Amino acid sequence: MSTAAESTVAALVVLGALFVLLGSIGLARLPDFLTRLHGPTKATTLGVGALLLASAIFFSTGANTGISLHELAILFFLFITAPVTAHLLAKAALHRQVTRRDDEPRSTTATERPSGS
Repeated sequence: MSTAAESTVAALVVLGALFVLLGSIGLARLPDFLTRLHGPTKATTLGVGALLLASAIFFSTGANTGISLHELAILFFLFITAPVTAHLLAKAALHRQVTRRDDEPRSTTATERPSGS
């Protein structure tokens, strides 16, 4: 393996680990469900994507010079399903009117709004 490939793999592993750490901290520290959903969806998806790309480069530049398609297939599936899953979870939370930590409703329906008279 060349020095450039090793440097690229190392940089992608470090970058991926930092994004995964940032997403995990966001999951633990953010106050309510919808903001907690944002951290892992964005940051962790990028982190796992960088780790999978590093793995694909590592196994593609080894003894056999074929392109590693297993990691790329996982990466494609991850990037397609993670935003869809986050969107569906957010819609379900809005439908159920998940409350904030300070017990204020996140949204109100038309029947619950006060009338103008």
